[in-house]
Amino acid sequence: MDIVIRPAHPGDYDALGEITARAYLDDGLLDFGESDWYLGELRDVAKRAAAAQVLVAVRNGTLLGGVTFVPSPGPMADIARPAEAEIRMLAVAHAGRGQGAGDALVRACIDRARATEGCRAVVLSTQRTMHAAHRIYERLGFVRVPERDWNPLPELADITLLTYELTL
Repeated sequence: MDIVIRPAHPGDYDALGEITARAYLDDGLLDFGESDWYLGELRDVAKRAAAAQVLVAVRNGTLLGGVTFVPSPGPMADIARPAEAEIRMLAVAHAGRGQGAGDALVRACIDRARATEGCRAVVLSTQRTMHAAHRIYERLGFVRVPERDWNPLPELADITLLTYELTL
């Protein structure tokens, strides 16, 4: 059976929050481990769903992962400018990796951006070590935009996030 991409339901929130947190923790993407403040943000799917669109990838009833699609600048956007959508918090469970879930989630975001009136581009931030995600983005036509790289916590750490953009 193929991967189905659909909006997250409230019943998915806890599982998706844990998948997202585990993906970031297990891949060494949180500088402060279990005490990292961002861990709470990753687990709070209800908060994301109230301010943006949260999508999940499901195969045979198993939740494989999810992503937050931000159709325009707003409370869930980090870097989106007017006429840009943003992809955030893409995560796939370790058991679901290599099956196309990440690719399908990003494609669903691109489709939603194309259907959003006035949207001309999709942007996203990623860490330097997220090589599998970089391959997905580049395969789907995203290009690096180094002049938009940024640090979400300049007062705490030197964490430069890389910016990618897809012009629609």
